[in-house]
Parts: sequence; structure tokens; C-alpha cells
Amino acid sequence: MLRLSRGRVISVEPLTVEIRGEPRRAWADVGLVGEIAEGDEVIVNTEGLDLALGSGGFDIVHANLTRGLDGAGAAGGDAVIKLNYTSLQHSVDPVESPPEALRERTVPVLVVPLHGHVAPAAWAAAQRRPEIRVGYVQTAGGALPGSLSLDVTILSELGLIAGHLTVGPSYGGELEAIGLVGGLHAAAGADIGWDAVIAGPGPGILGSATRYGHGGMAALDTAHAALALGLATLVSPRLSSSDPRERHRGLSHHTRSVLELLLAPVRVPVPEAEVEGWPVLDAGAPEGGSAQAALDALIEICGGRHDIAVEPIDLDGYAGSGLPVRTMGRTIQEDPLFFAAALAAGRALAGAAAG
Repeated sequence: MLRLSRGRVISVEPLTVEIRGEPRRAWADVGLVGEIAEGDEVIVNTEGLDLALGSGGFDIVHANLTRGLDGAGAAGGDAVIKLNYTSLQHSVDPVESPPEALRERTVPVLVVPLHGHVAPAAWAAAQRRPEIRVGYVQTAGGALPGSLSLDVTILSELGLIAGHLTVGPSYGGELEAIGLVGGLHAAAGADIGWDAVIAGPGPGILGSATRYGHGGMAALDTAHAALALGLATLVSPRLSSSDPRERHRGLSHHTRSVLELLLAPVRVPVPEAEVEGWPVLDAGAPEGGSAQAALDALIEICGGRHDIAVEPIDLDGYAGSGLPVRTMGRTIQEDPLFFAAALAAGRALAGAAAG
């Protein structure tokens, strides 16, 4: 059963709900439950905070009993249901287009392993081609609400992404698609007008510390969908020299699994950088703790099958851009390799769009 509790909103900025006398941090998807005001009586799902989850460590408003019971839903004859047959089912207008909509367009797709790659990739693409229109396609694998990401809000305001499309179970973007293939097909079509696509999960990522039981496997489906549509497909690797978890240190097992299981070759960007002096955590670990060891492991797993694309990066430029420079509590100075991988991927995406 859902872990639900009744509470009262005691603060909106930041959203705080009092439950049985205890103030608790919370989040509300106002697109579904409506606006929230101080004093409102709400029903919240407390599972994430009760389990002390990292990226999901807050209560989520399930219903606003004070002012959220009068929603009219979407209008229009083409509406379909998302989150269907759940208590949060709601109608959206899908963006899927006829097969001929792609015509002769060659829009590249960059598949990112987690949400933290979106901002540095979009920034690097714009640095290489300021005029490029990059759209973000939010997939499964992480948070499903499109409104949860502060990164997307900032990138949109700065013009670094041209639009936000949520596909499959993800919802709440500026555009909606029923499925992943239809969403990527529409994103690459002439009607939307994007020059390139960054596709990957929303904030947070589900994981069980097993080889295949994690949200990073969404990258496999996304890459296969892009390849099946005949789109140039790039995969941004998840790299780190200072993640305290051995499975993510060096070349993350998330990326390793995806590259091993892909049924066709993809392009894998790697950063061209002087890695001497970059932070090292447990250099004696099986994966190696150094940035160079991580890059060597990636080259080895790609072998002659996937195309390695070496790209110059501007780590200092991104660090001073005002965009997010932390990943899972680590700064860009503490884990430059994580951000370097995403920067290389964004630059490669812009190059593929130019071609």
C-alpha cells in the first residue's frame, strides 16, 4: 500500500508540511495537484523521506484537499492518458507524428546516463555552435515528473535547451509523447525544429547495485530507439575518479552494461584533457582510481565495435558558467572526470549536428 499521511502546509518556500507535529520537507507537482498555499490540508506520500532516500528524500504531495479537487483535466479530442490506471492518471495531447515527418532530417541523439549530464552537455554544445537548437527528451530511469528538474528550468531560461519533451511514463514537459520511439521520432522531425536531441532520465536514478537492475539501463532502450529510427546516436559515458562506490568509480557499471548489450555501434565521446593531478580515490581499486584508468577502461570496452570520439573540453569555462557544478554531493573540483565526460559528449553532439 502507499505510505500516505495527512498534513498541513506550514511553508511554501521551501515547501514544508507538518505531519503529527513534525515539519517535513516536501515537493508538489503543481501541474497535477494544483497550486499550494500555506495552511492547505494535504495528503502526502512519505515513502522517500521515511526511507532516507538520497535523491527522493522528501515527501510528495499526493492531493491537496483544500484547493486541489476541482481540476478540469486536458481538453481536446486527441488527448491520451499518462500514468494510466494509477490514481495519478491524467490526459495529455501527444506529439507523435506520421512516419514521413522525419523526411531527410539527420538529427543526432545524445543518450545521457543520468540527469547530471544534461546541463554540461547542453552548455558544451552551445559553446561549439551558439545557434544550435538542442531539445531535451526526458525518459524513464529517474524522476518521472518533468517539473522536478531545476536544471531544465535554468537551461530553458538561458536558451541552452530549445524545449522539453517527456516520453513514456515521464510526464509534464512542454511536449508529451506516448512512447520513447514516437517521442524521439517527433523530436527529430521538422515540426519541432530541433537540431539535436539530448535524451535521458530525470533527476535521481533507481538502482539495486546489480548489473541490470538500475535506471541507467534506460539508456539502452533510448539508444536502440534512436538507432532504429536511423538517427546518429551518441552515448555519453558515466565516468568518475572519486565516487566512493566502487561500482561507479572509473567506468561506471551502468555504462559498461549498456555498451556491452547494445545491438549496434554507437559513438562514444571521451574528453581530451590533461588528467594528471585530477583527484584519485583508491587508486588500487579493481577499476583503478585515476581518470586515465577510467578512460582506458572505456576504450577497452568499446574495442573496435563502438566509435570513440575524442573531444576537447573547457572544464574551467563550465565551472564558471553558473550552471550546476555538483553531482551527488561532489563538486566539479572533486570529480572533474564526471563533468568532463558530459562536456565532451555535448561538444560531439554539436559536431554531429553540424555534419
